[in-house]
Amino acid sequence: MPIYEYTCRKCGAAFELLVRKGKTLACSACGSEDLERHFSLPAVKSESTHALAMRAARKRDQTQAVDRVEAQRAYERNHDD
Repeated sequence: MPIYEYTCRKCGAAFELLVRKGKTLACSACGSEDLERHFSLPAVKSESTHALAMRAARKRDQTQAVDRVEAQRAYERNHDD
């Protein structure tokens, strides 16, 4: 059972659907059956894409850590417990 990407020609909503045999396809937003099917691009995993994802995750984690430290400092400045 493949999953396809569709765009509704009536309202413009973009979504994915699991297509089963005999199932009537309809837009998840407006219910229209006037849909345009798109080619889905496969996800490619390699050492370089893994390295890029890890760098992005490290950067995100570092930014979140800085935000947590700043929030803690602001809390401590504003609360005399």
